[in-house]
Amino acid sequence: MKRQGYITWDEYFMGVALLTAQRSKDPNTQVGACIVDREKRILSTGYNGFPSGCSDDVFPWEREGEQSNDTKYPFVVHAELNAILNARGKNLTGAKLYVALFPCNECAKAIIQSGITEVVYLSDKYKHTSPTLASRMMFDAAGVKLTPFEGNQDTITLNFKIDS
Repeated sequence: MKRQGYITWDEYFMGVALLTAQRSKDPNTQVGACIVDREKRILSTGYNGFPSGCSDDVFPWEREGEQSNDTKYPFVVHAELNAILNARGKNLTGAKLYVALFPCNECAKAIIQSGITEVVYLSDKYKHTSPTLASRMMFDAAGVKLTPFEGNQDTITLNFKIDS
């Protein structure tokens, strides 16, 4: 008889997105994304952070400042865009994106243009903001399916000490 209590595909891929988010050095918000093809193969992952070559010890992590360049916002690449860029030209047509936070309008453009046809999101805490409302309008117009994440597990524990 097979083991009971194993995680679903959605839990697995959202778990990969959340684990990927743990690579983010952002002190306030850690977001991860995982792109999966129709055969349930991971094509790419990404997390929010600065572009390659832009030191996270030099660029600002602040959320507020006297000028916009005193904050992280002009510099941080969002998890969704990083996942698309990290795919390095792989065909993303028909793929599904798992992401911790509902995509902003800028990421929505990249998601649509890349050919991703479904977004599974964990949190929609900014749903009433202009960027998120714009995202929803574009996703709707482009026919991108939006799916709030629903899992059977509240937590998944990783154990790095496996008995031999």
